Amino acid sequence: MRHRKRRDKLKVSPSHLRAMRRNLVASLFEHGSVKTTVAKAKAFRPFAEKLITLARKGNLAKGQGDPEGRAAHLHAVRRAARLLPHKPAVRKLFTSIAPAAAERPGGYTRILRLGVSRLGDRSPLAMLMLVDRPEEGEEKA
Repeated sequence: MRHRKRRDKLKVSPSHLRAMRRNLVASLFEHGSVKTTVAKAKAFRPFAEKLITLARKGNLAKGQGDPEGRAAHLHAVRRAARLLPHKPAVRKLFTSIAPAAAERPGGYTRILRLGVSRLGDRSPLAMLMLVDRPEEGEEKA
């Protein structure tokens, strides 16, 4: 029974849902914002926030200078890569997104409703974006 198990299925198979979640969050991390439907933004926002929290904790462990901290950082990187198997997105998550969100206790993403709807099915569109977007100059360096 699924009593009290709230999870947005978006009317697709579990494998399709997993692929959509990975692709959308990878695009969010690479570009800083992504335009999608409101339903998808609400469904995938917790996944993105959990990955940013994982990266923050992994970066804190790395900064302590002991070998166990480096091992904890490596473990966090591997966990993130397992959940999001897109290497450039994971690299950007740990190098620029997590340090930018280091002081924020939560709420790393924002859903901004665009007020327009998609032509094909009239579904409302929204912009899922990072609150603390890393600067363009930082990621080049």
